[in-house]
Amino acid sequence: MYLNKVFLYGNLTRDPELKALPSGQQLVSFGIATNRTYKDKNGQKQEATEFHNIVAFGRTAEVIAQYMKKGRPLFVEGRIQTRSWESEGQKKYRTEIVVDNFQFGDGGKGPAAGGSGTSRSETSPADGAPRDEEAIKYPDEEINPEDIPF
Repeated sequence: MYLNKVFLYGNLTRDPELKALPSGQQLVSFGIATNRTYKDKNGQKQEATEFHNIVAFGRTAEVIAQYMKKGRPLFVEGRIQTRSWESEGQKKYRTEIVVDNFQFGDGGKGPAAGGSGTSRSETSPADGAPRDEEAIKYPDEEINPEDIPF
């Protein structure tokens, strides 16, 4: 049996870029940075950062593009895929993680979501107040279990 499965948790390195394929299906691409801490042979603490190219399709792509911004944390589950193409007579390669499933990050504990750092999406430029359009709005009324379609 063969297995191609990836789990990543990191911060977006750039805003997601949403595009439409010729078939009409949505595609989003962005980067995630992950890091690890280890001790070198001298016992000194070291940190290494890896940068990953991520792509998602369909409704997943639309949701990620709508809610995620550079610097925000995201958990991604998917598979590794390498594609190749010709450019100016040279063969080029790009290894990407194709998203199968995802979860939003820590929801406000990280620097870009309200911690010690700031991001341009966290505050409005005029008065520094938090933006309401990025907060999730829940209905005030009670949800009836019989109304759920599954």
